[in-house]
Amino acid sequence: MSLRVGVLTGTRAEYGLLRPVIRAIDDAPELELRVLVAGSHLLKPTETWRDVERAWPIAARIEMQRDGEVGRLSDARALGRGTEGVANAIERLGIECLAVLGDRIEALAGASAASVGGVLTAHLHGGDVAEGVADEAMRHAISKLAHIHLPATEASARRIASMGESESRIHVVGSPAIDGLRGIQPMGDAQAVEIGDPEALVLFHPIGDDDDIECSRMLRLLEALRDQRVMVMQPNFDPGRAGIIDAIEQTHAATCAHLDRRAFLSLLQRLANRGGVLVGNSSAGLIECAALRLPVVNVGERQGGRERGTNVVTVTGESSAEIRAAAQQAQSMDRSTITHPFGQGNAGARVAEALAEVAALGAGARRSLLRKRHAEQIVDRVAT
Repeated sequence: MSLRVGVLTGTRAEYGLLRPVIRAIDDAPELELRVLVAGSHLLKPTETWRDVERAWPIAARIEMQRDGEVGRLSDARALGRGTEGVANAIERLGIECLAVLGDRIEALAGASAASVGGVLTAHLHGGDVAEGVADEAMRHAISKLAHIHLPATEASARRIASMGESESRIHVVGSPAIDGLRGIQPMGDAQAVEIGDPEALVLFHPIGDDDDIECSRMLRLLEALRDQRVMVMQPNFDPGRAGIIDAIEQTHAATCAHLDRRAFLSLLQRLANRGGVLVGNSSAGLIECAALRLPVVNVGERQGGRERGTNVVTVTGESSAEIRAAAQQAQSMDRSTITHPFGQGNAGARVAEALAEVAALGAGARRSLLRKRHAEQIVDRVAT
């Protein structure tokens, strides 16, 4: 028997994580792949859906966010459009299982459409903690909607189980973010010079505050790095983005709207080899950089509570002096001692194996996966 699996991607960063998963699903004879593209992939000027299309046929494009519409209520309206769009794609394509990753509104739209629509839902990177943004609540909501859990770490698996999810549905697969990193070569001199040959890479996303607050945060961060060659990656499309862009423009910092996944990783490897540092609040600093042994300064609340490798120096305040001191500490770190909890780099294959087990089930057994017994499990725990 086969299982028609849709994989939903909504952002450039999350697509980078999903690539090995998509490849493994496509390679599995028991699984039929359908790639769904949504969210900020479709927004100008980057239009990163083109990166997806170069690698895989796109089975559906789902409008969510719209150019020029920002803020939490705009995100709520985008969520509604996304839920309807995913539901239509599921029906049209005959998708039997939908895989989503993480905690953003694109993943929530997909999980809502699939779970409410009676379609199996698989969730990667559930059970993580990231206390600094509203997405924290959405991650756990997606876990409650999901029928198959594919967490990255043992700690995340325990959190999912503590929510009343059956342990038989939880498969610890590691993070697909580190799949294939052993083969990454450092960026060459010519390409590095084209982007300013940075000593510090800044990847700093908004946390949903007003633009003026986000702008002030970014100005302090850039002031802290004024003595280094800096390149700034443009932030994601969450509320507050305009403030961060304003700070970049005020300081005339060298910036890059988009690097494809391989170029981004090769730049991280170059920085790791040359005593560089990543500064910001991206999960890439906690996961990919740990696997590549690149020291990182994690600034502010966005990744609060999240597991991380030993490559991370955390700055809870936001003063330039604190960030500058943390960057100096990170760049003097012994890279040879860096460790992380995110698996062995085979997450894509393990996800495909878990879904192939579902494909092998009969129709009745698949239907039984749609019935979850949360309340009974929680009562049993209280009783004991």
